[in-house]
Amino acid sequence: MNIILASSSKSRSRVLAAAGVPFTVVPSTIDETILKDTLLRQHTPLDKIAGALADAKALSVSQAHPKALVLGGDQTLLFDGELVSKSQDIAAARVLLARLRGKEHRLIGGLTLAHDNKILWRHGESAELWMRHFSDAFLERYLKTEGTSILSAVGCYKLEGLGVQLFHRITGDYFSILGLPLLPLLAELRKQGVIPK
Repeated sequence: MNIILASSSKSRSRVLAAAGVPFTVVPSTIDETILKDTLLRQHTPLDKIAGALADAKALSVSQAHPKALVLGGDQTLLFDGELVSKSQDIAAARVLLARLRGKEHRLIGGLTLAHDNKILWRHGESAELWMRHFSDAFLERYLKTEGTSILSAVGCYKLEGLGVQLFHRITGDYFSILGLPLLPLLAELRKQGVIPK
């Protein structure tokens, strides 16, 4: 069975490829902003939104590729009781990182496998991250070094790069923070018979 990653996330692709999982990329075309707004209007609990978005991505691609095993994933950031969206530009990233500085936030990830337009498996995982009290000078150097690549990440950081220097403490699975809880996924792919046991 072919595996399709229903995401344009470079981080998810890198993690899957490094683990030796064969896959192709077919990004979902759902409008995440509209769906997220709908979920919020329906009073969906904030910690369930990532899973709902992962479901929608997997199912939307599964409709067009019913014979494949489609992997949908999403990640949300909760801070101070609110859902934080991706920053649209470097100015917004600067504001967000200044707000997160010295404080704790929570990343919630959802992962969904679908086949023939049906959900086969779901997994949710969260991590808590504490940013250190970095200086304004470090923040500016970070933004200049990383550039617009950080805008693809909801918290404007990538732990596999310079972003790890923003933190002094992290609890949770490293792969989940990267956007793909790899070990539970590999276990399920073995169970589905699509990678060797």
